[in-house]
Amino acid sequence: MAARNTARKRAFQILFEADQRGESVQTVLADWVRLSRSDTRQPPVTEYTMELVEGYAQYADRIDDLIITYAVDWEIDRMPVVDRNILRLGAYELIWVDGTPDAVVIDEAVQLAKEFSTDDSPSFVNGLLARFKDLKPNLRREA
Repeated sequence: MAARNTARKRAFQILFEADQRGESVQTVLADWVRLSRSDTRQPPVTEYTMELVEGYAQYADRIDDLIITYAVDWEIDRMPVVDRNILRLGAYELIWVDGTPDAVVIDEAVQLAKEFSTDDSPSFVNGLLARFKDLKPNLRREA
């Protein structure tokens, strides 16, 4: 499962970079793929990374709406960029990817928050994704 962990981390990095650059995630993904093919020092972009990024892109507006609706006392634009993108990736995988257990998705997102964000971020990410997990059947129907 280390391969999936690495794929999630790369997908998060792509979402983060796209957010920072003001580019689409598809553009940044294409840049990463191109760079990995031309520079042997760059890690390859795996199928699962591409699946996560492209899947997120398909539901990006819906995912942001969910974050806006359920992130109590947080405006999405004022949320730390790292947290926002961990939540985006976690929400996509939790709600729309059936191959990974919900607990694994949440734990992986919390681990990303521990590694890349503030001390308060892991509990914030855990709480919001747990809420999405509870609402998952309704959220999928609404999409």
